Amino acid sequence: MKKLKVKADTTLKYLQVFNGILELTDKELQVLSKFIDLGDTIDLCSPSNKKVVAKDLDIKDHNTLNNYVKRLKDKGAIKKGKNGYELNPILIPSNNVVIQIIK
Repeated sequence: MKKLKVKADTTLKYLQVFNGILELTDKELQVLSKFIDLGDTIDLCSPSNKKVVAKDLDIKDHNTLNNYVKRLKDKGAIKKGKNGYELNPILIPSNNVVIQIIK
């Protein structure tokens, strides 16, 4: 078994490691990384978070993000919890990402 260490020093780079599984678009990756960087684990996609993310990504109407939230949910990156949307546990950023390749 071989091990490959991947340096993921930003949330966006971390998410890109898993993108082969999730098949997110570049914009979906950007939106998700912005939500994660806000650090709100209770309701990742709250209205206040959507306003911040929309401003950061230069999206004029924060309600436009509802389309991205639906796509992220449909692709398994986030899930609906009792207090709102939660991040898929596999996507919680970690300092050490190790991918094992079995040959």
